[in-house]
Amino acid sequence: MISGKLQLYNLCVQKGTLTPEERYIINDHIVQTIIMLEQLPYPKHLRDVPRLAGAHHEKMDGSGYPRRLYGEDMPLAARIMAIADIFEAITASDRPYKKAKKLSEAIHIMAMMKQDHHIDPELFDLFLRSCVPAYTAAMRRSTSHRSRSMTWTSNSTFPETRW
Repeated sequence: MISGKLQLYNLCVQKGTLTPEERYIINDHIVQTIIMLEQLPYPKHLRDVPRLAGAHHEKMDGSGYPRRLYGEDMPLAARIMAIADIFEAITASDRPYKKAKKLSEAIHIMAMMKQDHHIDPELFDLFLRSCVPAYTAAMRRSTSHRSRSMTWTSNSTFPETRW
């Protein structure tokens, strides 16, 4: 299993600069996750956890990892997890290796991922209709209690989004 320090180092590498060996090491984290999760005992209603967690890096066009599943072969829960994971990764402010993106930037990046057939288009549209308004409302509430250094701004725009 890869150490935490090595994982952090791998996550600091700029996009597009990885060698095939470096990409393999980074992608291996999901294989290690599956191996670990498969060792745990689950009640009947949670037995799919390893399969679902292991599929959230798959892409609708089959270019994901570790199994290169296509959209129709991906469990619905994994497609939902993929959108949540991407959004969290883009907007997280607690990552030592990158700055959090503004909400408008995150939505734009994810809209490009939808266009490139990386995420489920119907689920992404549902995410925009259902989750983003709740997120922005929560951010508005929290900005009244925090400094103005938050990444969300009240004038954020949502490209290609109709409310």
